Amino acid sequence: MKKILHLQCVQCGKEHKTRESDYLCNSCGQPLQINYDYKLISKRFDYKTLENNTTYNMWRYIDILPIHSPEGLPPVQVGWTPLYTAEELADQLGISKLYIKDEGRNPTGSIKDRGSAVAAARALELDAEVITDASSGNASDSLACLTCGTKLKTVIFAPKNTPREKLVQLYIYGAHVVRIDGDYDQAYELCRQATETYGWYNRAAGFNPYGREGKKTCAFEICEQLHWEAPDIVIAAAGDGSIISGLWRGFNDFQTLGIIDKLPQIIAVQAQGSASLKHAFDKGPGAEAERIQAGTIADSICVNYPRDSFLALQALRESGGTAVSVSDGEIIEAIPQLARSTSVFAEPGGAAVYAGLKKLAAQGAVKKDESVALIVGGNGLKDIAGAAKSVAVSDTLVKPSWEEIEKLGLNR
Repeated sequence: MKKILHLQCVQCGKEHKTRESDYLCNSCGQPLQINYDYKLISKRFDYKTLENNTTYNMWRYIDILPIHSPEGLPPVQVGWTPLYTAEELADQLGISKLYIKDEGRNPTGSIKDRGSAVAAARALELDAEVITDASSGNASDSLACLTCGTKLKTVIFAPKNTPREKLVQLYIYGAHVVRIDGDYDQAYELCRQATETYGWYNRAAGFNPYGREGKKTCAFEICEQLHWEAPDIVIAAAGDGSIISGLWRGFNDFQTLGIIDKLPQIIAVQAQGSASLKHAFDKGPGAEAERIQAGTIADSICVNYPRDSFLALQALRESGGTAVSVSDGEIIEAIPQLARSTSVFAEPGGAAVYAGLKKLAAQGAVKKDESVALIVGGNGLKDIAGAAKSVAVSDTLVKPSWEEIEKLGLNR
C-alpha cells in the first residue's frame, strides 16, 4: 500500500519525495511533515478494524504510520499505556472528568519510546548502519533500548545535565555514549554534524519527522480508550515541541479518517526557566520561538531552542489551546501530589503537566464540564535525584525490637 504521498515543508510548502530527504526542507531548512493518502488508508483502516485488532501496542496503527513493518525491532511493548480516571484530583480541582495517560509504562519509562520505535524502523528500512541522537536522557534511552538486537549501532550525544539514572540506561543497553561538557543544544549540533559528516541516520526531535509520527499514536490510544472520542483538553509538557505537534497530528488523523468527530484543545506546559514556546505564544499569531538560556530541574523539557516550535505553536493556535509555565517549585510540589492521588510516579517533566493544570484550574481556565487528559510523559524512576527534592527522606534507624516500634505510636 503506497500510503505516503510525500514529505512537505511546514513553512514554504515544498514537497519532497520520501527518498529525497528524511530531515529538513532542502530549500528553506525548516522541518518536514509526512502527508498521507487518507482516501487509500480509509479503505482498510477504521474504528471497526481497530475493534477487531488484538495487537495491543503502537503497531496496531501501522496503516497510518510511515513505515511498512516493525520487523527487526525488539519485541518489547511500546504503547497501549493505561488511561486512568482521576476522580479524586478532578474533585479537588473542580473538573468533571480528569484522565491520566501514564506514558511511564513504556519500556524505558517514557513517551519517547514511541518516536524512537518509528525512527529505528525507518533507519532499518533504509539499511542504515548507525543511528544517532542527542538527548538529556529519555529519547536516547528509548533509542538505545529499541536498537538492541538489531544491526544498528547507536551513538548518543549526552549533555552534561543528563541524570545519572538515564546515563546508566544508555550503558546498560550498550549504546556508544559521547558525554558532552555542554548543554543539550550543543550536543544537538554535534549530533547533526556527525550526521552530515558520517552519513549516520539521525533520530533527533524536530529534525526527524518520523519520530513525531510515533508520538501521535498516544493520541490514537486516548481516543480508543475513551470509546472513539477525544477529550475537550489535552495537556502535555513541551521541550522541543514534538510531543505537542505529534499529539495534534494524531487527533487530526483520526478526524480526517472519520474515527472521531471533534478535536481537543492542546495545552503546552513548560518550566519557567525553559519557556520559549510560551513566550512566543503569548506574543500572538505569527510570533516565532526565540533562543533562550534554559535552566530547570525538569531536564527532559530543558531546551534553549525548541526545534519543533513551528508545528507546536501551530497546534496550540489551531486547537484554540494555550501555553502555561510553572516554576521548579511548583513542579517539585506536584510530584508527590500526583503520586498520592493517582499512584502515578512522574519525573519532574512528567509532573509539570499536573502543576500546569493546577494553575489553569485556579485561574478558571478549565470549565467545570470539560474533560481533561494529562500526558504524564516520563516515570519518576528516571530521575530519582530530582524526585527526592519533593520529599524529606529520613535517615533515622529504629532498633529491631517491638518495644521500639510501639514507641512510634503507629496505631494511634
